[in-house]
Amino acid sequence: MNKTLLAKWIAGLLLPPVGLVLVWFGSGWRVPRKLLATLALIVWTIAAPIYLFNMHIAVDGSSSRPIITFGKVDSHYDEIEKSRAQQAAVPAPSPAAAAPAETAPAAKPGESAKAETPKPAVAPNAVLSTYWTSFRGPNRDGVYDQLPVLTKWPDAGLTPVWKEPVGLGYASFTIAQGRAFTIEQRRKQEVVAAYDLLTGRELWTHRWDAEFKEFLGGDGPRATPIWDAGRVYALGAQGDLHVLDAATGKKIWSRNILTENGASNLQWGASGAPLIVGDTVVVLPGGPAGKSVVAYNKVTGAPAWSSLDDKTAYVTPMLATVAGKRQILVVTGHRVVGLVPETGALLWEYPWQTTNDINISQPIVVGPSRIFISAGYGHGAAVFELTPAGEGFEAKTVWANTKMKSKFSTAVLHDGFIYGLDENILACIDPKTGDL
Repeated sequence: MNKTLLAKWIAGLLLPPVGLVLVWFGSGWRVPRKLLATLALIVWTIAAPIYLFNMHIAVDGSSSRPIITFGKVDSHYDEIEKSRAQQAAVPAPSPAAAAPAETAPAAKPGESAKAETPKPAVAPNAVLSTYWTSFRGPNRDGVYDQLPVLTKWPDAGLTPVWKEPVGLGYASFTIAQGRAFTIEQRRKQEVVAAYDLLTGRELWTHRWDAEFKEFLGGDGPRATPIWDAGRVYALGAQGDLHVLDAATGKKIWSRNILTENGASNLQWGASGAPLIVGDTVVVLPGGPAGKSVVAYNKVTGAPAWSSLDDKTAYVTPMLATVAGKRQILVVTGHRVVGLVPETGALLWEYPWQTTNDINISQPIVVGPSRIFISAGYGHGAAVFELTPAGEGFEAKTVWANTKMKSKFSTAVLHDGFIYGLDENILACIDPKTGDL
């Protein structure tokens, strides 16, 4: 090959469109050879950025827009490990020193400074609170009603108290006794981590080998860990349920809720946060033969009861009182049900069939006997009412429309109205009528 032709091919490899021109117009090759060279250029065009520049391609939540990034795929794990090493090199502050203190205001001209005892910036009862210990709060409804929340922000914005890198996943945080708990993906392990609420320092981790990868939805665990009576209950994306001592992270017991209940995992991973009901922890493996909803003794892990044959959904079970009856609300792949908390017996059902059984958002109790339910993918929303029928209830539709299609983010009931995302548009509807 002469130097001129070699130069042309190098230019073609650097600029594949030029290479295509050279293949089809600049050589005496026959068509089969041109097609083979074209295929090679296409493969080169895709492979070169991946192998030379660490290009990664994912899809955003709309399933339609590709996201292209460059760089080392594990760089965020490197950042976490570096941060934790830096923390370990510095002795942990004593609990008394952990809370920043407010100093007395500076004395005005002509006045002597007043000697005052420094006050903690955060009230001790707030630090030690066990209020937000479950997914979306104590009632799993996204409503916080404790200390006042600042709604008028300074012009310069809020000042971060601390910031730390964490692993991949969808889980949010639960808070108890001055600690924030979550579950993350770190390399090829799922990791439950406890952070100091005031400083962000990692206090302990508990990890096991598990790596859930999903091209569309992203990698990592999905379900938020919960705290109860000094224990943390964490569910991984592949069904590993670990119960840990909240003070030390030491494992108390563990089970895989999918394998032992004959259940298949969902396309986007096990997502329902565990629910504490009395002496049991309730989970949603979605197994056949009456093992769709399963309760274990929360202290020992011994099976307590199981119920239903439904394929599970991505919704977290809830404990609520509706129509005067305390019950567990569960959204499965094709219906909403109410179960007796002590036995799992079915009280009522309401059909809720969506595209590919994709139910994600939580139900909302909107009245003494009424429940709101919504789903995305064009499905819509409904309010149904429970009326006594024998030993259980009958669920009847009050209204149904497509004016609120909740997908990932569950709407919130506030001052008599429902606020949420209708697919990706902020909307408010009246739960009494369904009117926008």
